[in-house]
Order: sequence, then structure tokens, then C-alpha cells
Amino acid sequence: MKKCRFCDNPLSLSFCDLGKTPLSNAYLGKEQLLKKENFFPLHAYVCSNCLLVQLEEVESPENIFQDYAYFSSFSKSWLEHSSLYVDKMIERFGFNENSQVVELASNDGYLLQYFKNKNVPVLGIEPAANVAEIALKKGIPTIAEFFGSEFALELVKKHKKPDLLLGNNVLAHVPNLNDFVKGMKILLDDKGIITMEFPHLLNLMKENQFDTIYHEHFSYFSFFVVEKVFAKHGLTLFDVDKLKTHGGSLRIYAKHDDNSSIPISESVSSLKEEERNFGLNNLDTYVNFQQKIDENKQKLLDFLTFCKENNKKVIGYGAPAKGNTLLNYYGINTDLLNYTVDRSPYKQGRFLPGTHLPIKTPDEISKDKPDFILILPWNLREEIIEQMSFVKDWGAKFIIPIPELMVL
Repeated sequence: MKKCRFCDNPLSLSFCDLGKTPLSNAYLGKEQLLKKENFFPLHAYVCSNCLLVQLEEVESPENIFQDYAYFSSFSKSWLEHSSLYVDKMIERFGFNENSQVVELASNDGYLLQYFKNKNVPVLGIEPAANVAEIALKKGIPTIAEFFGSEFALELVKKHKKPDLLLGNNVLAHVPNLNDFVKGMKILLDDKGIITMEFPHLLNLMKENQFDTIYHEHFSYFSFFVVEKVFAKHGLTLFDVDKLKTHGGSLRIYAKHDDNSSIPISESVSSLKEEERNFGLNNLDTYVNFQQKIDENKQKLLDFLTFCKENNKKVIGYGAPAKGNTLLNYYGINTDLLNYTVDRSPYKQGRFLPGTHLPIKTPDEISKDKPDFILILPWNLREEIIEQMSFVKDWGAKFIIPIPELMVL
């Protein structure tokens, strides 16, 4: 029997069933196209006890992240977001050359570089060795290791406890949720703070962002659920910011329970009230999500079929993990989409998992002059439409698949 990764309650209530798909970041080389590809159930459940939405662990994090294809530095808007975050943390909490900042899942040093530029000591913890190597080349001290309570104890012996412990889009990637948060409790300085960013379940449901569900994301958090998780391990959430990133995210702020020097912001109670009003504390709210997904699926398939029947060329933009969830569940392959393009050299020349769509360089767009461009990283649509404004010269239009079909 499947059990909740937070409270151990048996899992039986379906949130959404997206069939079987390959790992969303398992991009293929040409030599792999004829080999057997592994597909895993992509079925999200909601715990009837604590209301955590979650996937089963069908593949180990070691296999998922051993050769990771996501590099944060390829998104201009994400770098801007990170730079603003650093400025805000320094202004609000006064971090300086005597402080210690530790980032969990620090990727290629995309964020810590801004602290380093302001002479704030940093340390990155990044499980994907190929990504950690890039950070090290940038001069960002980085340890290639998975984080948990045992590793936290090792860090405490060797390094200064962090005044700021942060993690952006890592909490959802953790199968052993309790051990991860326990590790943060161990590592954090007595007067230190934690910030964590993650997509907000409320936005996922309101905006039909089902494609943010993929095997690398084990959990999907509302604020009141994540508050329970941190409280179990002696950490109090004292503030929260709403962010526009990834279709609508939260940045939570945590402290040790016995740290009375930081008051609890009104934003905490305000957000919990908003979640209650939407019904996130009611199981019935979760059971109708599948219907919204399937209605949107049919609209996009009908439009792409119409394009094909009328000899309109459609290509994709981007090769994000979320795009692979959408394409595989919708059954969109080279019959309906010629190829996709991506700015990351790591992905160019490879093929999308499952659908086997070729990934080309963005230069192909000017050569091919497609009629429509399907934006797969829809959360970056403004950035992408601005970058690709030249396609209007030949009348091309953009297709936005989420929250519902739009042609711009």
C-alpha cells in the first residue's frame, strides 16, 4: 500500500493520472532512439489525512539527477529574479562578509554568484555532479552531494552554520521530505533564517498547470501543508511572499521555534485564509482536477490537427521538463509538431523523451519560418515572445497551452 511521505497515511485518492511517461529530463542522443525507453506511472495522489499532493517514488533521485539537463543560468528572467532576491535578503537581514549563506540545490551557481559579488561567503550543495562542476568553474564553492540529516551533521562539523539557508525549487524534488527538513533544522544557525521557493499548489489548480507534475517533483505544496511539515521539525514559518515565477510560486521564510526575535507577518494568516476560501482544506476540491486537464487536452489537439490538415507548420519553443509532461500525456509527437528549439547547448542535438521530437537551435526559426510556435515553458512566455518578436515579420503566431489554449 502506498503511504504519504509526510504523515505515513495510506494513499488511495487520485489527484490526476497522467499515464506512463519517461523521466522528463531524460533527453536522448540519436544512438538511443532505437533502444528501449523506460516509462513510469505519472499518477499524483492526495493524502486524505494531511492533504499533501504527491507522486510515488518510481525512480531514485540518484538516477534522476546523476546527469541533470537543467541549467538555471540559461534563463535571463530567472537570473534577474535571483539578483533581486539577493538584494532583498541583504537589505532586510543585513547579510555581509561575516555571514554564511548556504544554498541547497545550488545548480550552476546562478544565485550564489550575486552574494559572492557582494563579498558574502557562500557554499552550494548540488547533487548533480555535472552541474556542480560548472559552479566550481565559476569560483562558487560547491559540494556535489544529496542533502539530508546525516549530511547536515557532517556540514556542522566542517563549516560555519548558515545565517541564511535557502533552496529554490528543491523542496518538491525531495522524496524523503521529513529527513530533508530535519537536516535544515540541524544545519541552521540559532538566529538564522531559511527561505524556500516552490510552485504554489493553489496556482497549479487554479491555472490548470498540470504539466508541472513530473517524476522529478515528488510533492506539490499548499502553504498550510508546508507549514505543518516545518512545524513537525521545530521550524516556524514567519513570512511568505507570492512570486510570479513558474506560473505562481511561494517564498516561505522559516526560523527556529525558539527564535523570538522575528515576529510573524500578517501575510501568513492572509495566505492561509485565501487557501481556505479556494477549498484547499477540503478533499472534494482535489478530485475534479483531472477533468480540467482533459478538456484542455482536447482543445490543443483539435487546433494542432487543424493546422496539419491546412498545411501549417508548427514548431515548439523550449525543451523544459513541464513540456515533456504535456507532450507525452497529450500524445503530441512529430506528426503534429515538427521539432522544438532550445537555447541550452546541452539539449541541442538531442531528442525529447517519449515523443522523440528533435531539439534544434533557435536559429532554425528564422530559416524555417513556421506559421505557429508552441511555447512549452509558458511561464516564460513574455520573455520568449519578446526574444522572438521578429517572427511577426512573416505573420507567425504563438500558441500558449496553459492555463488554456491561446493563440497570440
